[in-house]
Amino acid sequence: MSHVVKKRKLDKTRQDRLYFDSYTDVTIHEEMIADHVRTNTYRMAILRNSESIRGKVVLDVGAGTGVLSIFCVQAGAKKVYAVEACSIAEQAVKIVKQNNMEDKIEVIRGTVETVDLPEKVEVIVSEWMGYALLHESMLNSVLYARDKWLKPGGIILPSKAELYIAPIGDPVVEDRLHFWYTVKDRYGVDMSCMSDFARRCIMNSDITVNSVTVEDVLSHPAPFAELDLYKVTVEELRSVKGKFRCESFGSAAVNAFCVYFTVTFPCPDKPLVLSTSPFKPETHWKQAVLYLDVPVDVVQDTVVTGEVSMYPSEESARHICIHVDYTIGEQKRQSKTFSIPDWSSETQP
Repeated sequence: MSHVVKKRKLDKTRQDRLYFDSYTDVTIHEEMIADHVRTNTYRMAILRNSESIRGKVVLDVGAGTGVLSIFCVQAGAKKVYAVEACSIAEQAVKIVKQNNMEDKIEVIRGTVETVDLPEKVEVIVSEWMGYALLHESMLNSVLYARDKWLKPGGIILPSKAELYIAPIGDPVVEDRLHFWYTVKDRYGVDMSCMSDFARRCIMNSDITVNSVTVEDVLSHPAPFAELDLYKVTVEELRSVKGKFRCESFGSAAVNAFCVYFTVTFPCPDKPLVLSTSPFKPETHWKQAVLYLDVPVDVVQDTVVTGEVSMYPSEESARHICIHVDYTIGEQKRQSKTFSIPDWSSETQP
């Protein structure tokens, strides 16, 4: 399929339809429920907050199959409004009924921006995070719900998000680039000139969602942004940015950065953290990998500094762009902007 047609900006209705349509198939819900780190952390966080949830009214933003709503009832919620925009809401109704919770959970089909709840709520729960935290995330909807429906003193689960960055060396990329130098030995045809073309194709401006192994991480990750869900505004989400500083562990070639996030749930004993770090068990979010144009060699304690800026794409407000200004060691400052490839605006009439 050719993707040479120039991207055009999608109107918001079209953006939303494409986004919600992606949740109508069973596969994405299977992937999310099967993600034990994700689902079990939410379950534990909700149950540990049972004192704050018991007897209270809860709003589940983007409820999906309704699993978080059910956890809230198990934690003692008096009433849960499970708001879901896509057709999976029909399955959520069946799941709620199968668990004999129809008297406690009301599934409402629609976006949180358009539905009308009969009352304000004391708790908002939502699994809103996307790739690199903000790609196709529902955070704007959670903030809308916070401002319109949450009573003063109410709680939000999770309540904080943090973004991290680290330089990495992806050996798979180096193997793919080196491959073109091996063709002559294999077949008697010198194709080493393909290496530069391969580098441009592979180390492009796409945000690649991939699992980064611990061995590939070349420094301690550095935090560069924090979002307090009680305070952050939609306006502030138009540009989430911050500076970072890392020091490399040893001699290696940096050919990419990886970006990942954590979200934190307040709990009576101690906070519970859901992490997508490469140093933690894998989640379905994996990590966002940003390839440099050219690898840079580092030695132990080489300083890597820079600034990351995340903002909505011009084509679709739900799609995130990541701009990185960075300096590695004595090299001059470099800049590169990344986005997750999306062909929907070209393949749809």
